[in-house]
Amino acid sequence: MRFTRALTAVLLSIITSVTVIFGTSTAAHADGCYTWGRNLSQGMTGNDVRELQIRISGYPGYGAVLALDGDFGSATRSALIRFQQAWGLAADGIAGAATYNKIYALQDNDCTTIHFTYAELNKCNSDWSGGAVSAATAKANARVNMWKLEALRHALGDVPIVVTSGFRSYACNNAVGGSASSRHLYGDAVDMVGSPSFCTLAQRARYHGWREILGPGYAGHSDHTHVAHKSSQFWSASSCGI
Repeated sequence: MRFTRALTAVLLSIITSVTVIFGTSTAAHADGCYTWGRNLSQGMTGNDVRELQIRISGYPGYGAVLALDGDFGSATRSALIRFQQAWGLAADGIAGAATYNKIYALQDNDCTTIHFTYAELNKCNSDWSGGAVSAATAKANARVNMWKLEALRHALGDVPIVVTSGFRSYACNNAVGGSASSRHLYGDAVDMVGSPSFCTLAQRARYHGWREILGPGYAGHSDHTHVAHKSSQFWSASSCGI
């Protein structure tokens, strides 16, 4: 009886230690934004699929936009493979530990990415109100854009990209003379500058999930490149061959 009790105590101690170690390891890798609890592959559905889609939305391929619908189809698999290839991972189209660890390394606890912040994508007001959509939607749209910007930044050799304008309320948009139908009002538009030329930014953006790309050669866009999401494709930067 004493031996049985002693053995039980030892086993419980081992189990507890393993649990603590595993919990610490998980917390060390997964930040405060989101943690995946299963591997994901084609044919699966759920909110965890949608969270993955947000983070690989910058890898849809030339002229494409990845649907954030929580359905792991062929387009999601292809985008995931491009993400894995871009970051030197095994490109098997399955989201597992290596993929998640890379994503965790690229995001901060507030769900921004490591090179972009909510403040950078909203120079208008702090609460994301006053635009064409709810504050929550505008902020969520900006978060998706951050992941596309991370993909673009990495594709350009990890060079800095500076956002000069992101979300605008109607008041902010009117103050800068923005279009009444500007995508900035939705939080899904970004004006950017950086060490690559404006044409380089516009040309490369075609691979990273934006339906609207405006740059040099388009009226009012000689000093920046504009990217946004919209229902139909409109690319115009004639000085850049677009």
